[in-house]
Amino acid sequence: MKYLALALLLLLPVQAYCGTIDPAVPDSKYVEYGEKYDCVLPIAGILGDKLNTQFKASCVVISEYYVLTAAHVVTGSISQHVIYKGKAYPCAIVAVHIDYDSNVMGKNDIAIARLQRPLKLDFYPELYTDTNEKGKVCGLAGYGYHGDFNSGYTRGTFDNKRRAGSNVVDAVNDNCLTYSVHTEPKTTLEFLISPGDSGGGLFIDKKIAGINSYVYATDGKSDSDFGDVGCSTRISDYSKWITKTQTIIEEIIKNEKS
Repeated sequence: MKYLALALLLLLPVQAYCGTIDPAVPDSKYVEYGEKYDCVLPIAGILGDKLNTQFKASCVVISEYYVLTAAHVVTGSISQHVIYKGKAYPCAIVAVHIDYDSNVMGKNDIAIARLQRPLKLDFYPELYTDTNEKGKVCGLAGYGYHGDFNSGYTRGTFDNKRRAGSNVVDAVNDNCLTYSVHTEPKTTLEFLISPGDSGGGLFIDKKIAGINSYVYATDGKSDSDFGDVGCSTRISDYSKWITKTQTIIEEIIKNEKS
């Protein structure tokens, strides 16, 4: 079984689109649907390597000061900022789950960041805390490589357009929600995540139920085509951690001001 860490888009020669789609449906439909997920935004920054490599991935804004993303997106970075309407909102504090393990795909792959200044949106998603995700129709959104289920994702020009689609949660495995490309029956805008979608969201009933993490293949090639399975970190398993971490961060901010 081959795994693909969705990770981030390294802004060297590599840039990209978002998600793989049903080849029978126009891409414009996925772009249009993506407009409904204003809380899913790009997160970018600099990795702490010798080249000061820039990265870009996805995140979910859950309040005016807080965003969720994947731990593997921000681990090792020395600066991070969320992009909204062409403006950068720097992260003041980033907390990666203490038990995140980069050597185990998807293990506790979640992080939360506090912004330096408020990011005002009309809607912030609540956390999905129910444990009945299996069989639910979900929405998926992010900024990643683009392609279709026949050919898999392709590398191309990053156009800063958020794309979104739908799927069904097939199973819950090791704190992850999993989903795949369905033939029949399939959802109206069948969609699978791809590189760059990491940190974006899986939504159920307009609530954030998962943070996009990785894809694995049963056909030997992880390119988000038929036979691949997407995995998103299960929010219902981490809702208490999210709330507790927010409280700790606010205490840190308060103490710094006093």
